[in-house]
Amino acid sequence: MAKTAAKYIEVFFEEKEISYEMYEIEVNGELHMIHTNAVINLIKQASKTEQETIANTLRKIDFVNGNVTHYLKFLAEAYIKTNY
Repeated sequence: MAKTAAKYIEVFFEEKEISYEMYEIEVNGELHMIHTNAVINLIKQASKTEQETIANTLRKIDFVNGNVTHYLKFLAEAYIKTNY
């Protein structure tokens, strides 16, 4: 049985060595700062559909041994631009 997206995300972030950073994102002339931990928490609170999309992207990044930090920054920017 396949893992649910939420379970995959939980295990992924428990097992991977993630570079924890503070992302600086400028929107409309205002600087916003968001930490990797906050982005991960937002992912865990996302809707089931959003979690499935994120989990699929994380699988692809993991498969090619890519840098998940770039994706987390992308998600941080999307969150800030959507909410501020």
